[in-house]
Amino acid sequence: MLSAVEIESGQTIKKSIIWLHGLGADGHDFVPITKELQLPSTLAIRFIFPHAPLIPVTINNGYVMRAWYDVTSLTNISHIDKPRIIASISSIESLIEKEVSRGLQSNDIFLAGFSQGAVIALTAGLRFQKPLAGIIALSGYFPLAEETLSLASVNTHLPIFLAHGTEDPVVPFILGEMAYQQLVKANYPVDWHSYPMPHSVCAAEIKDISQWISAHDKK
Repeated sequence: MLSAVEIESGQTIKKSIIWLHGLGADGHDFVPITKELQLPSTLAIRFIFPHAPLIPVTINNGYVMRAWYDVTSLTNISHIDKPRIIASISSIESLIEKEVSRGLQSNDIFLAGFSQGAVIALTAGLRFQKPLAGIIALSGYFPLAEETLSLASVNTHLPIFLAHGTEDPVVPFILGEMAYQQLVKANYPVDWHSYPMPHSVCAAEIKDISQWISAHDKK
């Protein structure tokens, strides 16, 4: 089981958000989002920020860092580290099942992620065989789109918040836009947002995420 930072926003937890960091960061990276979202305490959310495994990353000269999978190029995504992506998906599924064992229904659980974390959140959520609450995928892409979208899943109507910076030099904007088009073509309900920012998160995006989470609070 992945180790993780946990923060609870209320007494009786009603929802969980499993939030995945990007390449080279760790679970502490998005901890500030818990306050920045300014969600009402009545939502009583448990935020879970897991730490990715430590692995050598090819694009960084084999330097060992936290990563959900290996990366060989920032411009060519044709070479995909599928084994580690699948392993990371399995780890996230274990975190989901842990939340269920703590008394939540699977459709009380959101998956969220930034960059590499967005890749895993999106792919894991669409492959999961129990209904989830939704997916938040920020500044990512969808390397296993064709394979994932061809699988039968109970999450074919899963709401998705997809966002990307138009000035992103790390994961080009076109890759986020491509993911959006692939999801729309497969008839997923996607809220697509773009922001004039680099590979980061901005205040307007955080506000939109907050409104989206509140709108999808079904209990």
